[in-house]
Amino acid sequence: MPEMEFALRWPDGSESRCYSPSLVVEDHLTVGQAYPVADLVTRTQAAMTEASRRVEAKFGFPCSRAMATQATVARQASRWQSEPGAEITVLSFHRLT
Repeated sequence: MPEMEFALRWPDGSESRCYSPSLVVEDHLTVGQAYPVADLVTRTQAAMTEASRRVEAKFGFPCSRAMATQATVARQASRWQSEPGAEITVLSFHRLT
């Protein structure tokens, strides 16, 4: 199963790399696109849920790393949930395998 990382830029200018066990994240996020905080959290949740289901279909168990990515993004994004106009930008996708 192809794995990937995607990079995000947070409203404070910091950046982070996130793991996905599947390329499905490319169906939910677009490189160069800035998303309102809640929208990015929703899109990431959908992508990681789908990625985990793909792992489960192939290997018989869900992907804990996908769920960890989802939780990390939601936790980091919560810092800006109440900040009007805050956006998170998708910087890149990097295929690992």
